[in-house]
Amino acid sequence: MARYETRSWSADPSAPGGRRERRAFSYRAFVPDSIADLELPLPSNVAAAVSVAERAIDALNRDPPRLASLEVLARRLLRAEAVASSRIEGLVLSQRRLARAEAEEAGARDDTARSILGNVAAMEHAVELGAGAKPLRLKDVLEIHRLLMVATTTPQIAGKLRDRQNWIGGNAFNPDRADFVPPPPEHVMQLMGDLVAFMNRTDDPPVVQAAIAHAQFETIHPFADGNGRVGRALIHVVLRRRGLAPHYVPPVSLVLAADAKAYVAGLTAFREDRTAEWILLFAHAIERAAAKASELALRLAELQEKWRERAGRPRRHSSAEALIVELPAHPIVTVATAQKFLGRSKQAVNEAIAVLAEKGVLHPITLAKRNRAWEARDLFDLINDVERELATPADDDQPSRFSPRARTSSKRR
Repeated sequence: MARYETRSWSADPSAPGGRRERRAFSYRAFVPDSIADLELPLPSNVAAAVSVAERAIDALNRDPPRLASLEVLARRLLRAEAVASSRIEGLVLSQRRLARAEAEEAGARDDTARSILGNVAAMEHAVELGAGAKPLRLKDVLEIHRLLMVATTTPQIAGKLRDRQNWIGGNAFNPDRADFVPPPPEHVMQLMGDLVAFMNRTDDPPVVQAAIAHAQFETIHPFADGNGRVGRALIHVVLRRRGLAPHYVPPVSLVLAADAKAYVAGLTAFREDRTAEWILLFAHAIERAAAKASELALRLAELQEKWRERAGRPRRHSSAEALIVELPAHPIVTVATAQKFLGRSKQAVNEAIAVLAEKGVLHPITLAKRNRAWEARDLFDLINDVERELATPADDDQPSRFSPRARTSSKRR
């Protein structure tokens, strides 16, 4: 049974702040029910919402919008998901800045860029895990965390379950004023084993399984840092493992980031045994994410057509056409990076870039160490439009969360 355990916090005379931060006190930590054998009947309205969400994911994957390269959409969606998932945790980075960081040498990246690139790597690994046939293991979840954290300022915690009490909200020194206190560390290993067992089941609808797995993971909060990002990566492990999203992961973090208060309220409902409320919110988020992914694909295809028209309709097998196909996935290019993903000669790439730059498809910029590069500015404008649309609730003209600027400029930011 789910329960609270009362624990004691020792006095800490060295703690910053006032007398309250330094005194000894008791606090309550929440220990959730096990879920490996969970049986959960759903109200009819929740079951209907789950069915709609799964049809939306299936439609995105089985009849995707026509793009010249399906891998381009997969890469674009995954980066949108990684940026949005990081944004929920307060790591704000534009898609343009992420693309710059990917194009620069590792030493030129700032801490935020390195953290979000780690999230990209973690998401990519989560998707690979989901595509595998082997049962999920605890060490697989630890590897997602390792990839997330290894390039951050705290690499020593990468891939390791926490051995101390953590908490959400309040201050950074003790759990006295915390909004939520997860299980004490001695329960974490058992609870994570139980979670992995639940994720290996195949009898629940995939969206229900993803919703419960994510909420249980966030309740356990098994790591010292990075829990939210790993927890959202597990959503994609489930959806891909169950065969619902074999090609494209719906960028659900884009939707959850648009209304963080509702997201937190949903997780709270799960902990308070109002699981159906959380599943309903999650299903609606998944449905909207899948619909927005389909819309983004169509808008990317339209943008590519505008580029082709602007560039004078390059020949089908030309390097200029090949570059137009790949630009949504690699919106900032150097000659060296374009050679790698196009598999063409330096001369061919130089000529393609020159054509697209002359026609205004690409715009020259300078990266770190004066490395010359070019960016597809229209692509960043499109992504910003999509993120801003998601950040604005349907019943409100004002964004509820971070919203990118309307248009990019040539100035670096």
